[in-house]
Amino acid sequence: MELAMAAEELKTVVNRLRRAQGQIAGVIKMIEEGRDCEDVVTQLAAASRALDKAGFAIIATGLQHCLTDEDMAASGDREQMRNRLEKLFLSLA
Repeated sequence: MELAMAAEELKTVVNRLRRAQGQIAGVIKMIEEGRDCEDVVTQLAAASRALDKAGFAIIATGLQHCLTDEDMAASGDREQMRNRLEKLFLSLA
């Protein structure tokens, strides 16, 4: 399944990934500075949520693309695609 996303969707995903990247850099800095454990875990949880949201957005776009792809429905690969998308969703759970 190729990643075909509209420009606006792609921008949103990239922004989420950049936010997560900044949060992870912040977590590393906090650990190096010996910051409070609760603050570190809170920041790490925020980075994890940002990554999850980006992943779900990518999967949702793939799902939308697959459901509207008439060639996919006509070829009988719908069940195989459903299994692949389910596996992707579960990988983020």
